[in-house]
Amino acid sequence: MLGYLSRAVPLESLAADSTGSEENRRFVERVRDIRRFAMEDLGLAESANYTRYVELDRDYLAAVVSAAAKDSFTRHEWSYPVVGRMPYKGFFNVNDARKEREKLQKKGLDVWVRQVDAFSTLGWFKDPLYSYMRNYSDYRLADLLIHEWLHATVYLKGHSQFDEELAEFVGSEGARLYIEKKYGRDSAEYQGLVNSDSEADGAAYVAYIQALIAELDALYKSEVSREEKLAGKEAIIRASQQRFDSEYEDRFHSENYRGFVTLPVNNAYLELYRLYYAEGSFFKDLYEKSGRDLPKYIAAVKTLKAKGEDPRVQLEKALGVK
Repeated sequence: MLGYLSRAVPLESLAADSTGSEENRRFVERVRDIRRFAMEDLGLAESANYTRYVELDRDYLAAVVSAAAKDSFTRHEWSYPVVGRMPYKGFFNVNDARKEREKLQKKGLDVWVRQVDAFSTLGWFKDPLYSYMRNYSDYRLADLLIHEWLHATVYLKGHSQFDEELAEFVGSEGARLYIEKKYGRDSAEYQGLVNSDSEADGAAYVAYIQALIAELDALYKSEVSREEKLAGKEAIIRASQQRFDSEYEDRFHSENYRGFVTLPVNNAYLELYRLYYAEGSFFKDLYEKSGRDLPKYIAAVKTLKAKGEDPRVQLEKALGVK
C-alpha cells in the first residue's frame, strides 16, 4: 500500500495535465463533487481522502483472501496490530494471495480469493483514487467512496460484521441520495437507478444466496457426523446450482449471474454474504424507523463505542428507536 501511496499525485495535476483528456478533467470534478457531498451533506469526517490519484495498469487494487471451516460458517481471521482481528487479508501481488490460499487449503479450510477496487486505511493515510475508477458511473463511484469513507469516519475494533454491514448500507443509500441531489428525483439518471433491472437482480441474487446459506447452516448445526455434513454440503450446493439454472429466467432480467451455475461455491464464498449482507435488514429498518435522515443516522453512528453494549443496541438508543 505504501508503494502505491508514494506514487500518488494531486488531483490538480491530473486536471491540469496538458496531455490529459477531457475525461480526466470531468473525473476530477465528479470526485470533488462527491467529496463535498460526503462531508457537507452527509457529515462524514473531514478528510483529505481522494484528493490524490494513482495510475495502475490493472482494473482492481488488490486480491483479498477469505477463509472458513469446511463444515461450518466459522470464519478464519487474521490479527493486525492496530485494527485487531479481521476476516480477510489483502495482497497487492496476486501471487502472494495464491500462496496464502494454498497455505490455508492445506490446513483444511475453504478459501476464496476476490478482487477489490478499494481499501480504507481508516484515516491513517490519505486514501487515493485509482485510474480504473475513471470509468465508474456516478452512482458506483459515490457508493465506493462513501462506503470506504464511512470506515474512515467510524471503525469499531472487534466488530467487523457490524462495520461492513453498516458501510454497505451507508454507501448505497448515500450514493442514491447523491444521484437524487445531482440530477433530481424525476431525472432519467435517478429513475434508472431506483427502477433498474440490475438493482432488482442484485437483490434477487443476494436473497438466493441467503436461502442457500440458511439451508447449509441448518445442516452444519445438526447432530450428524462431519463426513455426513461434508457430503450433504456438496449435495445441497449442487442442487442449488441446478435449481438456479432451471429457474434463471423467472428470477433475473440480465445475464449477469449466469456464472453461479459453474462457480466453485464453498463456505468462504458464502461467508462473504454473511459478512456484508446479513439476513434481515437491521440497518435499513432502523433508517426507516428513525425518519430516513442519513446525516442524522451518521451522526448517531459517530457516537458508538467498540466496548460495552452491542453496537446495534447503541445505535438504536442514539437514534431514539427501540
